[in-house]
Amino acid sequence: MEIICDKCQSKLKIPDGKIPAGKTANVTCPSCKQKIAVTGPPEEEENEEPAAPSFDFEEDEDKYDSSEKPFDFIEEEGKTALICESDAAIRETMSHVLDLLEYHITVASDTRDALKKMRYHDYNLILVNEHFETSNPETNGILIYLQRMAMSSRRNMIVGMLSNRFRTMDNMIAFVKSVNMIINTNDMENFDKILTLGIGEHEFFYRIFNESLKKTGKI
Repeated sequence: MEIICDKCQSKLKIPDGKIPAGKTANVTCPSCKQKIAVTGPPEEEENEEPAAPSFDFEEDEDKYDSSEKPFDFIEEEGKTALICESDAAIRETMSHVLDLLEYHITVASDTRDALKKMRYHDYNLILVNEHFETSNPETNGILIYLQRMAMSSRRNMIVGMLSNRFRTMDNMIAFVKSVNMIINTNDMENFDKILTLGIGEHEFFYRIFNESLKKTGKI
């Protein structure tokens, strides 16, 4: 890099890279001792592709929002349920039954809200419509999250998937979808009986397994 002193017109050569890109340094002219401000080469702009949207929530790791932790202070044995359903009538039916069963209820406004709540709390019961926030059930973010959950946590919760295409209590479809029960939305008038049956089957299935874990001190 070559510069010229404004005062005495002396020419100075400064090795490339001596002054960092985008930085300014003062150089003393060896002839007249004048201070010369020298700016390094401009910083190169990096062309980065925008990051794909995700539900990691790492950017919010240190932020606290009490609405995301609705069950911080309930009794240890209290049962909690998360509802992920867009239809108001169906939500009302489910809430009424869950209230009678003494569940503490949270209603998710959207997929991100549901995942943020699950980040802080292991729900006993999750009810999610396969079309919640998506027209393609295969891209349902909540169901995908639950499918990838560690089994040590997943087996302690009951997941009911609401659907308008599968029959209620179709065990084969429930297995394929990695949920505990299927509830057809046309059968909501019998939701209390369906839910009670599903909870009973889940408790029976894991009773011996959980008792064995308790005896060995693993839970």
